Amino acid sequence: MKPDAVLPVEMDWSSASEIADAVSSRRVSAIDVTNGALRRIAAHDSRLNSFTDLVAARARETASRVDATIAAGGEAGPLAGVPFAVKNLFDIEGLPTRAGSKINRDRAVSSRDATLIERLEAAGAVLVGALNMGEYAYDFTGENVHDGPSRNPHDLTRMSGGSSGGSGSAVGGGLVPLALGSDTNGSIRVPSSFCGIFGLKPTYGRLSRARSFPFVASFDHLGPFARTTRDLAIAYDAMQGPDADDAACVDRPIEPVTQLLGQGIGNLRIAVAGGYFKSSLSPEAREAVARVANALSVTREVELPEAARARAAAFVITTSEGASLHLDRLRSRPSDFDPAVRDRLFAGAMIPSAYVDRAQKFRRWYRTKVMELFEMVDVILAPSTPCVAPKLGQTTFVLDGVEMLVRPNIGIHTQPISFIGLPVAAVPVPLNPMPIGVQIIAAPWREDVVLRVSYALEQAGVVRAPRPKEF
Repeated sequence: MKPDAVLPVEMDWSSASEIADAVSSRRVSAIDVTNGALRRIAAHDSRLNSFTDLVAARARETASRVDATIAAGGEAGPLAGVPFAVKNLFDIEGLPTRAGSKINRDRAVSSRDATLIERLEAAGAVLVGALNMGEYAYDFTGENVHDGPSRNPHDLTRMSGGSSGGSGSAVGGGLVPLALGSDTNGSIRVPSSFCGIFGLKPTYGRLSRARSFPFVASFDHLGPFARTTRDLAIAYDAMQGPDADDAACVDRPIEPVTQLLGQGIGNLRIAVAGGYFKSSLSPEAREAVARVANALSVTREVELPEAARARAAAFVITTSEGASLHLDRLRSRPSDFDPAVRDRLFAGAMIPSAYVDRAQKFRRWYRTKVMELFEMVDVILAPSTPCVAPKLGQTTFVLDGVEMLVRPNIGIHTQPISFIGLPVAAVPVPLNPMPIGVQIIAAPWREDVVLRVSYALEQAGVVRAPRPKEF
């Protein structure tokens, strides 16, 4: 480290890009940043319950390699020394992949990291551990019956969101600046909204899912969480690229987006989602969408055709495909499931195949109709969640005067989007006392568009990741 170093060893609230710049310029060492992150996790995770596993020895070894590369005059990468953690459905060499379950703890340890972990470490990042999640990713709350709930850093009595709850909690609480999660029906966008951070659900097939535990293979996406748009973009760029180990990963050229962030919104045609997306909303959710729309001078409204049917079809495919994956476990170890997850999977196993076929046919029709919308607009704005984070254990909420069940309805506005694999940046609107998110949605493969809009809103001060009072 240079003698005139001015940055603190524990760069708790620095962005990933700030940490990488400081490490690359030798103003702080990667090993000091890593040790600082591990100390912060030790000090605060007993309250947040974000982590299920730490890999401290591995993290220090990786950080030391980053420092050695820089000392030798080499390039350590755009994420040099940046601590990160991953939802525990990613394979981590030497650990069993839990996927939030009790049953998976009996699995053999993984012999190789997930592709996205390998790519982030190739960019200089330092893996520090695995994160809590809803069992088998079938969850919107962040409440895990085996490991306990991951808690919201803005109010420890509230949900972090799911199923990537530990990812949202860890980034929102300042334990790491970067985390990975998965999103099948909303599991990146919901924790981003509740925990007040940025999340990116890329286009289906854009990022490799190799060596991650599946939920619904035809819906599953992997993506990053961060406290700034730039950090999302840097991580996303580092993870891009085809992968023969994931049949769904599309062989497209790498399309870097970080360098495009400053282009602004230019002549982008932006609209607000109307109809279905204006119902079942709390006042906070309406306010968040209005703030973002006003900042972008958006007056146009479009309606996604049959969005309610899209959500219903997503439920059918989710439960049936999820159940098919778990049939052997349901037969042999039903008592080791979270009862709520088990019962949904049992229900899915009994859905007639004709219903599933009809849902898939509707899915193709719906995609065609939504693509027609993107001939008229470039971006669609929609709420991420219908409300701010509910209390832990809360079972119902009232939306538009109607009492609804919490668990199935948190994703009411995310499911019609992931149903057809669209790219989405989830951005945090810092309302008081709790933040809430907005979805920025674009046509397939236009991650550059959603991140440009996110960055412009962040630069204007409309969206940001607020620092929790207790952390």
